Amino acid sequence: MFKHFLVGAVVVTTLSGCADMGALSSDTYSVDQAKQTQSVTYGTILSTRPVTIKGGQAGDPNMLGMIGGAVMGGILGNTIGGGSGKNVASAAGAIAGGMAGQEIESVLNQTKGVELEIRTDSGGDIVVVQKQGKEAFSKGQRVRVVRGGTATTVSPL
Repeated sequence: MFKHFLVGAVVVTTLSGCADMGALSSDTYSVDQAKQTQSVTYGTILSTRPVTIKGGQAGDPNMLGMIGGAVMGGILGNTIGGGSGKNVASAAGAIAGGMAGQEIESVLNQTKGVELEIRTDSGGDIVVVQKQGKEAFSKGQRVRVVRGGTATTVSPL
């Protein structure tokens, strides 16, 4: 009974730690951006390039996935064998589960993005990276650039 509860708690904790990538697209605004004045400029796309956006900081270990995977692997390993073999299986399960959990969290915390190089109508060039949404961007396309606080989003006209 306790093992089932523990496994469920670890899974919920691990999944709740995944980054919310929805806020990275041009059609989603955060609570902080709503009802705030934002500046608008217009421009033309010079180039586009597909990119991958990863959650967290580059090089950060995926601790929740690693810990959750290690706990689940240890519990599963504990069900194998008996005596000292059970201890070895638990340790091996924890190590393998930690590695698998870290990799799973890494995959879950990334999304497809697009890098947009834009020449604004004022003559300056900017680069904006955002989640690839429903809209397709192409060279020469006219766009609207919205800036507010630390966020910048690009939308087709």
